[in-house]
Amino acid sequence: MNDGNWEEPITFETNKLGKYWTVTSTAEAARALMDKWPANAGEAYEAALRTCLAAMEGDEAPDAAREAFLRAAEEADVFIR
Repeated sequence: MNDGNWEEPITFETNKLGKYWTVTSTAEAARALMDKWPANAGEAYEAALRTCLAAMEGDEAPDAAREAFLRAAEEADVFIR
């Protein structure tokens, strides 16, 4: 399994107001989507989770997972620093 480190981390506000989490890898993004995301539904959310898991298996690039994570954040109205 590949953690898929990202060159550019993403810091987002968790489902607890005022609490932030910096994601530096595909594995952390998958964990964030499963544990810290305010909505566990939506097309972009599901696509991001699938892309992150595929990237961890080596079937997708870490950059694709990062982009999918950003689309899921936009869909869920998650604040990105």
